[in-house]
Amino acid sequence: MITERDAQKYESRFHMSANATLIRIFALLLGAGALNLGLGLQATLLGVRAGIEGFSTNAIGFVMSAYYVGFIAGTFLSPKLINRVGHIRTFSALASLASAVALCYILFVDPISWMVFRAITGICFAGLAMATESWLNEKSTNINRGTVLSVYMVVILSATAGGQMLLNLAEPGGHLLFVLVSIVISVALVPVALTTSAMPVQIHTTRMSLGRLFGRTPVGVIGCIGAGVVIGSFWSLGAVYAHAIGLSTLKISIFMTLVIGGGVISQFPLGRLSDHHDRRYIIFGLSVCIAVVGFLIAVLNLGLVGLFVLASLYGAMILPLYGLAIAHANDLMEPEEFVPASAALLLLYGIGAATGPILAAVAMSHAGPGGLFLSSATVAVILAAFVAFRIRKKSILPTQTQSDFVPAPRTTSVIYEMDPRSESDDEAPEGTPEVTPP
Repeated sequence: MITERDAQKYESRFHMSANATLIRIFALLLGAGALNLGLGLQATLLGVRAGIEGFSTNAIGFVMSAYYVGFIAGTFLSPKLINRVGHIRTFSALASLASAVALCYILFVDPISWMVFRAITGICFAGLAMATESWLNEKSTNINRGTVLSVYMVVILSATAGGQMLLNLAEPGGHLLFVLVSIVISVALVPVALTTSAMPVQIHTTRMSLGRLFGRTPVGVIGCIGAGVVIGSFWSLGAVYAHAIGLSTLKISIFMTLVIGGGVISQFPLGRLSDHHDRRYIIFGLSVCIAVVGFLIAVLNLGLVGLFVLASLYGAMILPLYGLAIAHANDLMEPEEFVPASAALLLLYGIGAATGPILAAVAMSHAGPGGLFLSSATVAVILAAFVAFRIRKKSILPTQTQSDFVPAPRTTSVIYEMDPRSESDDEAPEGTPEVTPP
């Protein structure tokens, strides 16, 4: 029997372990933050600059989609590179290449060149994320993985939001912001290259077959694809939409930041709500709300304040969608299946994210800037209809059999090894009290 004193000792040990781990991985977190700061700025900058350069909406869609194509390729190529030359060399090489590519956008200003540069950037950031996350996984323990994962998510989301505000430091039509992206990515090299932390072991990646995965969790599969289409469309073309409706650079950065902020705020409340109800109902409700808010943004002119309010609501609904789909899928998996299943779902998310900008660009070319949200609303309606069909066809999963919700970062498959849901119950030491990380 676990006494209160034993529980207090364990909780104290938990905090000491988490704090010690965070100190050891501080350099990695700094590097990850700098990378996402640069990436956040670059994505928004490219959307705005492409509009300034007169690229067609369809061309912009293909340019922005190329990043996700490169990222998918990078998730397959990076483990071999890391295992061959090591984490620090891989990180240094890919960060240097990504920094150089950031300057190439201002040397070759045409859609084809930008597509190639975006794809190379995607490959680089897939490898950078995989090197960082495998390192974080190696340095965390079963006791503090949840805390490390949460801190990592806060760092990358905060840095991405900060990248939006950097857009105001210079004119998007000039060269300085591209130089700033290159500088920020280069700076990310410093803390990682100088770290004294030992490198982790080799990376081993596994994926579940898509057919088997769909048979086990149809809603998880379609939910991840739908989330990829909706989120990928906005990340790629949100700034293009804002520029097309006449927002200034400052207002564009605020618009993009509010979407991210809304998603950060809603993650845990929606996740905790889904822990006590069939997650399919939450996914269905979010899909309906995405469709409604997307339609309102597309067809109504509510003024700047109204747009900002709806943007916050939109972000609050689209960003948790992927994590909820992952959580629902995990409810139907054995603990040892979580990592390969999540890796396969991440691949499906990437396919959706690569497809979404192209579909949205076509919609924008026919329906104007609001086509971005009309296309996402259409996808959300399809997702809601599919989830409703599955709810009617299959009985509700008892909530006591569900695992706890954990926000899922859309980075690489390695990060799922840090997720506490990947640990089976029998891995915990006998007599160890359950402690919920702060």
